[in-house]
Amino acid sequence: MDIAGRPMFSRVVQRARQARMLTEVVLATSTEQRDEPLAMLAARLGVRVFRGSEGDVLNRFAGAARVFKADLVVRLCADCPLLDAAVIDRIVRVFQESKGIDYVSNTLEHTYPRGLDAEVFARDALFRAHLEARLPYEREHVTPYIYKHPELFSLRNVVHTSDLSAYRLTVDEAADLHAVRRIYQHFQDRNFTFMDVIHFLAENPELGRLNERVREKAD
Repeated sequence: MDIAGRPMFSRVVQRARQARMLTEVVLATSTEQRDEPLAMLAARLGVRVFRGSEGDVLNRFAGAARVFKADLVVRLCADCPLLDAAVIDRIVRVFQESKGIDYVSNTLEHTYPRGLDAEVFARDALFRAHLEARLPYEREHVTPYIYKHPELFSLRNVVHTSDLSAYRLTVDEAADLHAVRRIYQHFQDRNFTFMDVIHFLAENPELGRLNERVREKAD
């Protein structure tokens, strides 16, 4: 999908690359032929690609971590073109400063807007989940085996100073896409933060109503 003249994936990569704590952005996509244009776009953007199972995304992530020798994995979703580099950096720093931690995110308790989700986990935790997770849900969504087993893994959640979880800054449906396009049209190519977006939505409440009826998938 086009957002202000560029594919949505390009917008995601652009914003992820602004995070100072990331050494590389990698695309983990499927081996299905329909994902070939996405892999080709990634190559044009200078993004390395790992291709694996469509349904077993946990296997795909483990494979990408192994091939690219990642010590630390930061999971970002490609339907979130309003990712905020400062939020990503904050979560990575919390992980690095927390001794013996396996997993840190801002999703165990949602206080950030939907679309700013970031999960940081150790390679060993990912590999253990890959070996032990059995449920299809655990395989498809990568991290449930980790965060649903606090007796096995050390977890930590990062919260915002105020609860902004009612805001949707992700793209699941057409209404979301329309709202995000309006946001990008307003900011053009300026470097803007998610709080800039929140202030813009507060000043233009009709824009926030465009996707207020969209329901988030169950965690």
